[in-house]
Amino acid sequence: MPRLTIATTATAVPMGAQAYERHVVSRAPAALAALAGPGEEWQVAHVVARSIRSPLQGTLRLPMRWLGGAPPRARAAAGRLAYARAGVVHRMNLELPPAPREVVTLHDVVAWRYADESPPVAAAAEELRRAAAVVCVSAFTAAEAVDLLGLVDPVVVPNGVEERYFGAEPLDHEALAGLGVEGAFVLTAGGASQRKNLAALADAWPRVHAARPDVSLVLAGPPHSRRTELFGALPGVRLVGRVADDVLPRLYAAASAVVVPSLVEGFGLPALEGMASGVPVVASNRSSLPEVVGDGGLLVEPTGAALAEAVIDVLAGGRDVEAMACRGLERSRRFTWEASAEGHARVWRSVAH
Repeated sequence: MPRLTIATTATAVPMGAQAYERHVVSRAPAALAALAGPGEEWQVAHVVARSIRSPLQGTLRLPMRWLGGAPPRARAAAGRLAYARAGVVHRMNLELPPAPREVVTLHDVVAWRYADESPPVAAAAEELRRAAAVVCVSAFTAAEAVDLLGLVDPVVVPNGVEERYFGAEPLDHEALAGLGVEGAFVLTAGGASQRKNLAALADAWPRVHAARPDVSLVLAGPPHSRRTELFGALPGVRLVGRVADDVLPRLYAAASAVVVPSLVEGFGLPALEGMASGVPVVASNRSSLPEVVGDGGLLVEPTGAALAEAVIDVLAGGRDVEAMACRGLERSRRFTWEASAEGHARVWRSVAH
């Protein structure tokens, strides 16, 4: 009987990677059953690793800090102990030790590209090259992995978008006022690292505000000094911090436009969520964003001038903007977590067989 063990890490503040884990893990048994041949019945287990003294919930304790800098041979030995009799292991976090027969998820290569991102696990590149299969969430990430890390034939399996974004009820006036938001607004959601290119958006916003003083800019995401420094003194800007998961789709739906100015996105979930909400999307024409957005949004150069012009054009509305938002909504329906789980299941079966 084939066995799949999906290994993740416990996290205090879930982000996009944890949403990916949750959706793939929950759908793994059904996806494997749908593809199974005669007499093929999979056992699926989920291992949640945490550090030795972590108060977080989990099923396995590991010396995570030591593992991050351990040499490949020591990490491999730890993996053999951690995944004993685990069958095919899908390791969804590079910090975890490798398994003898494994699939590994690579969301992006920004740890190797940007100094302000968390540094890569020392042994990660070598372990990725040795894995039976590597799943990348976009063709862009796969190409980066080949060029930068020397991977051969990574498998592209796109992410999905949660169903709750489709037809989400916009936040009402009272709920928006509770966030300090009044009137029409443009939304940017996500982190504040250099690759998010918030500096270009900060350069663009005074021009947008001058043309449309009735519209504010709302930035949602965990508090970060760079975001505060860039936007704290700008007019018509509201920093709302991290928004609760059950509120976020309604915040998207209430926006007049969604802006994703990133230089690099491993996948580009904020753009997809904006499209699924039926809101016009302005996005950078870099990295994976063209794969996700296609003709369902306005793709522009990631400069202040280009972003400002695009946002002003979208805020003007009209049939072209409405048609673009409709294309975005329809395009977003192609990205389902069921399709993502099926793509993963095909990889698991190929490694098992």
